[in-house]
Amino acid sequence: MRTIGGACREWGFFKVVNHGVDPDLMRSARGVWREFFYQPLEEKRRYANSPATYEGFGSRLGVEKGAILDWGDYFFLHVLPERLKNPHKWPKLPSSCREITEEYSKQLLKLCGFLMKVLSLNLGLGEEELQKALGGEEDIGACLRVNYYPKCPQPELTLGISPHSDPGGLTVLYVDDHVEGLQVRKNDEWISVKPTPDSFIVNIADQIQILSNGIYKSVEHRVLVNSSQDRVSLAFFYNPRGDIPLGPFDELVTPEWPALYQPMTYDEYRLSIRKKGLKGKSLGETLK
Repeated sequence: MRTIGGACREWGFFKVVNHGVDPDLMRSARGVWREFFYQPLEEKRRYANSPATYEGFGSRLGVEKGAILDWGDYFFLHVLPERLKNPHKWPKLPSSCREITEEYSKQLLKLCGFLMKVLSLNLGLGEEELQKALGGEEDIGACLRVNYYPKCPQPELTLGISPHSDPGGLTVLYVDDHVEGLQVRKNDEWISVKPTPDSFIVNIADQIQILSNGIYKSVEHRVLVNSSQDRVSLAFFYNPRGDIPLGPFDELVTPEWPALYQPMTYDEYRLSIRKKGLKGKSLGETLK
């Protein structure tokens, strides 16, 4: 717990092994999604996402002429709350994709619930306090974004995903075992994260930085692409309920360390990002 607490304060990122999620399931999930992205474009477009829900298949390849773009395709799915799930957007091919993704999501939810207790205790709070602040286990939001980064002929001209911090609560990332891509910003330098088989990379997102009054760090990160190998990653987002005002815990505000943020709901936060067109840490710093 001390190691995790130090990582959250200094890096905003940590890697977990022996996490209780079945390694065979992890590999199967990555495998079926790789199969999906290898399908013909017309098959993938049957699940094209819409601006209203974002759920489904999307691409950032060649969308804007002359601009530096993210280089990759993605598939976005709602896991919780159930009312947001659209079963028609869950792929039927490969045939096992739905079943494997459901079980993978179930085990990731269990892992996130455990990590929330660790993070809460490390702040000096009760083990359920952080979870309650996000809405409790019944009301949190969870979603999965599967990213596919094809081989890129000129990787120096683009990025897999541009620099950003995650707006929600906690992100659990599963990456390819042998292909590097993720970089974390530390002291104005980009540090590459080396893959470890059967591990997850966990990062603090903006709402937990706010709740912790800046003790835990939501850190800017990006993804590079590769000229010789493609890459698949599964990002699981564990987010607060959208209508609960989130501000620093009273226990973490002192005369020496005053509140850094005014309360704001997660829905309001995301709307601010869209309205202001902010990227990276811009919005988080503005809100201080």
